[in-house]
Amino acid sequence: MADQDQLTRRELIQITAAAAVAASGVPALLADQAPRFFTADELAMVDELTELIIPTDDHSPGARAAQVAAYIDTSLAQALEDKPRGRWREGLKRIDAISQEMHGQSFMHASRDQRIALLTRISRHEEKPETPDEHFFGELKERTAHAYYTSRIGIHQDMEYKGNVYLEEFTGYEVK
Repeated sequence: MADQDQLTRRELIQITAAAAVAASGVPALLADQAPRFFTADELAMVDELTELIIPTDDHSPGARAAQVAAYIDTSLAQALEDKPRGRWREGLKRIDAISQEMHGQSFMHASRDQRIALLTRISRHEEKPETPDEHFFGELKERTAHAYYTSRIGIHQDMEYKGNVYLEEFTGYEVK
């Protein structure tokens, strides 16, 4: 930035364009990029965490197929403040520390059931988080859901949105 308090026109356009891309829900475009914020190990952990939150099922692909981790990585890389990035780095370290405490191994070396047990523990006060770990789970879940449900997979496959379509007749309720 040219000045701490002033954005140049070019910087403002870049920020606006980045925000438009981030808001458009196009994590699929990020598939072949190297991590922009996370380390490769952190990105793998975020990918696993997001897939546990929105797993592939019989109805639709999960967060991994929608490239939710890549979307989160890019959004954090583009964040204008350092605070969100610090929360994510610390949150991922805490996930590993809790896994060590609960299972004697890092999160990525734990079994699927052990990983789910860890997520269950840090989500137990989801409605009213009390600890930093529970607050991190809230942010993880919120960003996962946002990235997934703004992706092509989330919109078209999971929610089965067909777009604006012509209806021969009104299929809703008449309000009197």
